[in-house]
Amino acid sequence: MAENIQTQKPKKLGPGAIFLIAAVLIYLAVLMIAPIVALIAGTFRDGVEGLLSALSNVEFLAAFWLTLKISLLVTIIQAILGTITAWVLARQDFIAKSILNGMIDIPFAVSPVVVGYMLLLVFGRNGFLGPVLASAGIQVAFAIPGMVLATLFVTMPFMIREMIPVIRGLDRRQELAAATLGASEWTIFWRVTFPALRTGLIYGMTLTLARALGEFGAVLVIGGGAQGRTETATLYIYRALEERQYVGAYSAALLIGLCTVILVAIADWLRHRSTSK
Repeated sequence: MAENIQTQKPKKLGPGAIFLIAAVLIYLAVLMIAPIVALIAGTFRDGVEGLLSALSNVEFLAAFWLTLKISLLVTIIQAILGTITAWVLARQDFIAKSILNGMIDIPFAVSPVVVGYMLLLVFGRNGFLGPVLASAGIQVAFAIPGMVLATLFVTMPFMIREMIPVIRGLDRRQELAAATLGASEWTIFWRVTFPALRTGLIYGMTLTLARALGEFGAVLVIGGGAQGRTETATLYIYRALEERQYVGAYSAALLIGLCTVILVAIADWLRHRSTSK
């Protein structure tokens, strides 16, 4: 039987299968490979010196570090509140649970530009909470707090949707056994529950960070893109293109793209590792 399996030749692809494979390859080539090649070519238009000069630009570095700070802060917040939300949805039954569960996916359907505009309606100068916050000396619109809120909104589903199935798949018998032995709820969480959640938590944080790094529309509307104050890396790319600083724009886009690809690759590796165990 084993010899038959080893000597069995792969089936010849039919015309339909060849057509589908070709369609997929063309689809990926047009949407992914061609833009990446064009981006790399534009980045090295002035050689390596042009790339290094663009990436060492003071304005780009300021924008990149602001992006990184906002993204890391958002990732930490989502790791905590997103996990709590996923825990409630997975373990608790309450009225309007299905409505709350459906609301988690709203950021997938709403344009980030609309998100930024909605935040302006709430926290802007003429918004519902704008005058109250202004009297307390707190500025949200056209400031970093508004950009953090916008990024939190667009990244909300990633952590929650990743953690819900992980929490539902936990073996509760270990938790019950620990409770029977007298362990406190805090001890049960850190010694029994958290190790089982760790891979899913890291995976969700990685996807959240990757999405936060590339956010553009929402932070543009709520932050205003003020150079040196509320300009993130993606807003810097947009301004550089408008000012015809193409090498700077391409170099910044390539760096952000590489960061995102590396994060997604890490996330996929973690998922493959967790499923192969």
